Amino acid sequence: MGSMMQLQQTFRGPEFAHSLIDVEGPFANVSRDDWDAAVASLLQVSPHVPQALWSNTVRCYLIFTQETKAELDVFIKKHSPVLRRMCEGLGHFYLNVCFPEENAAAYAVERMQEIERSSVCVLLVKSTVPSSVVEDCDEAFVKNPDGHPLVLYLRTEEDRNLTEPTRQLLERINAADKADKVKVVDHSGSAEEGAELIYFQVEKVIKQELLGLEGADVDSLDSGIEEGREEDSGDVLWDLHDEQEQIESYQQACSSSTTSQLGFQKYIDRLNDMIAAPPPTPPLLVSGGPGSGKSLLLSKWIEQQQKLSPNTLFLYHFVGRPLSTSSEPVLIIKRLTVKLLQHFWSISGLSMEPSKILEEFPRWLERLSSRHQGNIIIIIDSIDQIEQAERHMKWLIDPLPVNVRVVVSVKVETCPQAWRLWPTLHLDPLSPREVRSLVNAECQSKDLKLTKDQEKMLERHCRSASTCNALYVTLLARMIISSLSGWSLEKSLEECLLCQDTMALYRLALKITLTSLNTDREQHIMREILCLACASHNGVSESEVLDLFPELELPVLSSLLYRLNRLCIVTLRCGLIRFQHLQAWEAVRLEFLGGGSSLAAYREKLIQYFSQQLSQDRVTWRVADELPWLLQQQEDRTKLQLSLLNLFVSQNLYKRGHFSELLAYWQYVGKDKSSMATEYFDSLKHYEKSCEGEDSMTKLANLYETLGRFLKDLGLPSQAVAPLQRSLEIRETALDPDHPSVARSLHQLAGVYVQWKKYGNAEQLYKQALEISENAYGAEHASVARELESLAMLYQKQNKYEQAEKLRKRSVKIRQKTARQKGHMYGFTLLRRRALQLEELTLGNESADSAKTLNELGVLYYLQNNLDAAKIFLSRSLEMRQRVLGADHPDCAQSLNNLAALHTERREYEVAEDMYERALDIRKTALSPDHPSLAYTLKHLAMLYKRRGKLEKAMPLYELSLEIREKSFGPKHPSVATALVNLAVIYCQLKKHIEALPLYERALKVYEDSLGRSHPRVGETLKNLAVLSYEEGDFEKAAELYKRAMEIKEAEPSLVCGNAPSRHSSSGDTFSLRGPAALPQAQR
Repeated sequence: MGSMMQLQQTFRGPEFAHSLIDVEGPFANVSRDDWDAAVASLLQVSPHVPQALWSNTVRCYLIFTQETKAELDVFIKKHSPVLRRMCEGLGHFYLNVCFPEENAAAYAVERMQEIERSSVCVLLVKSTVPSSVVEDCDEAFVKNPDGHPLVLYLRTEEDRNLTEPTRQLLERINAADKADKVKVVDHSGSAEEGAELIYFQVEKVIKQELLGLEGADVDSLDSGIEEGREEDSGDVLWDLHDEQEQIESYQQACSSSTTSQLGFQKYIDRLNDMIAAPPPTPPLLVSGGPGSGKSLLLSKWIEQQQKLSPNTLFLYHFVGRPLSTSSEPVLIIKRLTVKLLQHFWSISGLSMEPSKILEEFPRWLERLSSRHQGNIIIIIDSIDQIEQAERHMKWLIDPLPVNVRVVVSVKVETCPQAWRLWPTLHLDPLSPREVRSLVNAECQSKDLKLTKDQEKMLERHCRSASTCNALYVTLLARMIISSLSGWSLEKSLEECLLCQDTMALYRLALKITLTSLNTDREQHIMREILCLACASHNGVSESEVLDLFPELELPVLSSLLYRLNRLCIVTLRCGLIRFQHLQAWEAVRLEFLGGGSSLAAYREKLIQYFSQQLSQDRVTWRVADELPWLLQQQEDRTKLQLSLLNLFVSQNLYKRGHFSELLAYWQYVGKDKSSMATEYFDSLKHYEKSCEGEDSMTKLANLYETLGRFLKDLGLPSQAVAPLQRSLEIRETALDPDHPSVARSLHQLAGVYVQWKKYGNAEQLYKQALEISENAYGAEHASVARELESLAMLYQKQNKYEQAEKLRKRSVKIRQKTARQKGHMYGFTLLRRRALQLEELTLGNESADSAKTLNELGVLYYLQNNLDAAKIFLSRSLEMRQRVLGADHPDCAQSLNNLAALHTERREYEVAEDMYERALDIRKTALSPDHPSLAYTLKHLAMLYKRRGKLEKAMPLYELSLEIREKSFGPKHPSVATALVNLAVIYCQLKKHIEALPLYERALKVYEDSLGRSHPRVGETLKNLAVLSYEEGDFEKAAELYKRAMEIKEAEPSLVCGNAPSRHSSSGDTFSLRGPAALPQAQR
């Protein structure tokens, strides 16, 4: 045992990592390091966050009069292209939206919709205002001053006399602007100068309020990738557009008006029962015909579950149409893996190699599941739309960890044979009552009512499998009430009932929409837009459509998209025009593309458009996403290779984590790894000859770094060294040897040496990178934490555990103090903007909702590390709740719990203890004995007692916590074993070894039975038993137990630097054996 005494603990970290904030409902258990969860929660807050906040398109709504048209024209012609280039360089779209006064009345519905979706509004006035301008201003700002930033341009002249309507409008705007948010531009000079002043204000709003760039120098951003963006997520490269698409898919499904009419509750109840079944549980299959409502059901179920089960981690993916990015299996699994990684302190260590991504996902899942106290539920919608789904999703047929559930949806006819044995929930055809309910709800929205005879006709018609599914009935109802055809309701119904399936109905919808357009030109453009969307990889944007059809005016496009959206044909997702359903895509293919025979011609049009952008040195994410894919579809290997050798295209794909896609293109061209490397090197050398000046040298260094990382990921470390070395040289020469980007080059170069097992070289480079980062950013920055983690991993590989442990502890302290987003670019911006919006909502408004909003605000400021502001809002929430709801209401307990967490973080333990005790008293009275909120308060109060040495007070709380877990999960759940260990540790600290021993032994059995005999949890419990035996004087047994624990430890796969803890970790620090008095530390 003597040698054992010197072994260091392996850091597990919840004492640093675990957030104490208690925010129930949408914010439950958000830790300030898990920004992705925070953002997901944010988007579930009711009322839903306005679309303008999370849209990928910056929509500038311009309201003008004839007197200010000159300024508008200059702004659109001269300044908008600059704003567009800036936004596209940052991965967003930019769009001007304006409706000329002469036809504004004809577009009343579209104006309302565009105002709601707009990101910023600009009002240009002089002396008179027409009624349409007054309407737009009232809608855009006066009624909702928090909805959009407003730039007000006032053209002033000496002899100007404001008309009464103008004066009244300005007074209403001024009265609504309580927070002084309106940016006023008062100008008496030329129209050109006025347009420039408007531009400066709009640019400022976009940079600071919409994209959260503060004082960032946008011009220094390279190829649409923010410098250092990947630093926030270690070496993991991910794509904000893939993430955005998923959030919007979920949001759109959740906000669908149809679900309330579909009788989904019976399916939701059955899903809940299936999820609650005891393990082992195979994946659950949700099956149904096309358009039966599988996506809607899963979205609604996720939404309900997130409210009911705050401790459950949900990972979802909505698969798009075949061949789109969202149906690419490696990208799907990589995205889900990154989501898992966000629950670890270090999120580096993820392989880019496609087969390894698929292979490692189950291991990451196993690893997180062992640390997560609640369940993990993975939902993959339309999994059968993934090409060769069975081959790429092999992990589904392996046994899942005990607290993991997987739900996948499939169409009946395309479900793989092997999956048909899984427990299945089948969506039945709609009942006559549901059909009637769905149609009547749509009719009511237009103040229409069907006669009894018409209702009976509908019921008789909607009885076959192809006519009584949710999509068919919704589309049918929308077409009946649509005024596009000019038909009477009776005639519409008659025509629609001739369609025997969804495809026929869609084709009729396309014909009706075409005939509703005013001119042949508009009809031609509608066909073209739909055909281009059909031929593209992921859709086309509105700005791309306006480029391709210069004569098309935005009001016409807006009106067309509104009609197509109402008829379930297209939607805007991630700023792109996409098909709402696979059948809509298929209908366009049949109706306008001759069954697909004309696809090649439309692909060629898109190739020309994106190639033209390329020739103008504009490489946006869109060019990189579309051009290589289109060339591959056209089987043009020569042009595909040329597009890949445009270094900025490859860099864009690589930096967004589309490594597998890049690799597939090269394989299609017929190049092996070595020849790829040579091609890139030659191309880069050629590019270097044209580089002059600091800006182009910086870009060159970035390209060399990307190439080096790409070659390293290809498994070619010897070839990766040269480009990384060259990147380092350029940065040291062109910038400064102490510039932070030099640290990045050193870090990447060190990574290659680690791969090469040249640890001495790697250590030296990591130390240099650490020194530069500390000098540049200070000792407590995410970049410093990153270098510390890398060094810790390096030392661990060399069995230098003590050195590794010191660095890792320091890294974790930095991670705790720096509130940085991990894996979601919008995280910080959204949280800050949401906080500002919520602050406005609570002014002068005393109610339970306002108190809830104040609580949310406190949580948001907590997440932003602003503890002073958090305390103010949480205290206001508590006071208001006590006044409005009464001091014993459970909501007061929530506020108390959050304040206690905040005081604990500030080490104000006495105040925290008092608040936890008050919260506990309320929850014991108001909630059921096994309620998760009660368990939450118990746990944190017990931890606080333990921290303050009040072990006798902590003990009964740990005992009660064990009881609650046994009731909630059953006696054989790993979470119960964790509670047993926590209680046993307290007994040990109180020297009650006899009481502790059976608890440890029971915990060990539960862990072995549920997680397997070689699981890390088993090893930790064996270690605790070893210490207990040692303290009881049974040295032989202690040595035997410790030996077995060490065997498990050595066998554990090291996928990430150390055993990175989850923010939800239910595994605590295992103890350090330094001497006879060593005490075990509890698991959480």
